[in-house]
Amino acid sequence: MKNTALTHVHEALGAKMVPFAGYNMPVQYEGVNAEHETVRNGVGVFDVSHMGEFLLTGPNALSLIQKVCSNDASLLTDGRAQYSCLPNEDGGIVDDLIIYRFNEEKYLLVVNASNIEKDWNWISAKNDMGVEMRNLSDEYSLLAIQGPKAVEAMQSLTSVDLSAIKYYHFEVADFAGIEHVIISATGYTGSGGFEIYAKNTEIEQIWNKVFEAGEAYAIKPIGLAARDTLRLEMGFCLYGNDIDDTTSPLEAGLGWITKFTKDFTNSDALKKQKEEGVKRKLVGFEITERGIPRHDYEIADKEGNVIGKVTSGTMSPSLNKGIGMGYVPAEYATEGSEIYIRIRKNDVPAKVVKLPFYKK
Repeated sequence: MKNTALTHVHEALGAKMVPFAGYNMPVQYEGVNAEHETVRNGVGVFDVSHMGEFLLTGPNALSLIQKVCSNDASLLTDGRAQYSCLPNEDGGIVDDLIIYRFNEEKYLLVVNASNIEKDWNWISAKNDMGVEMRNLSDEYSLLAIQGPKAVEAMQSLTSVDLSAIKYYHFEVADFAGIEHVIISATGYTGSGGFEIYAKNTEIEQIWNKVFEAGEAYAIKPIGLAARDTLRLEMGFCLYGNDIDDTTSPLEAGLGWITKFTKDFTNSDALKKQKEEGVKRKLVGFEITERGIPRHDYEIADKEGNVIGKVTSGTMSPSLNKGIGMGYVPAEYATEGSEIYIRIRKNDVPAKVVKLPFYKK
């Protein structure tokens, strides 16, 4: 089990620690609902240092990214980030990721913790163009400072105007007394804020300064359990749950990051799928009676026939109702469709809703 550079800090704060993607990670501190509300209404900090970072450099870096990723990275300019995925040869997804462009020959790919080795091997195998690749995952830490008060709470720590960094843009600047920190207006909560990339040797200083600066804003540490409820309320996919090696980006509602303006891995088959239409779709649903949907619960039609499975589900802290996502046949994917979630042998009614569940 790996530790992050901040594991000892979480333990000292009394966090409940769990194994996650090979790392010893804080799942909660004071409780999921309280932590969830902190991020929705104030500011909270996640240690997500388990994520993977690959640096790609050289004149062919963009060509390699274009070959392995579904989105069109040629649209990026310096200081911009882009959400994308790595399609496999069989119509599924190797991983989803964020691409950061520093300049035309330097890009950072940020991948999921559980897929670091898999993604590295996948991209390396496609690298027949001499792109220099460095796996920085064990050298760098990542903090997600999230919530509507994040900009105001953190402004004293940097010389850059945080409010001027647009969504999916980033700056390399001073932060909390450390030079050359990546300050990125990204995150997986839907409540605004930043992600801070720095070296393992620097992250504890940054953590301490962040909590000093945020004290007047009631800043709190937040665990992975609240990260999951926050992202689910936004309808954001989680790799291993809602997307995996068997789900196509088009089935998962990720057509918006699947650009057929270029050739990429398996693009011809995915283009054909788009033209013919998908047979199943990932939908969001709300339980209309009492009940909490969970991962792997069966989805049924009104006759009791199993038509799909829940990929993610929870009791939404913001909406106070059971919400979830799952794959259903395309004919059940329209908004308002009635489906049933099998909870302890009972078929509980639910309706398909438009994502996100949580509207600011």
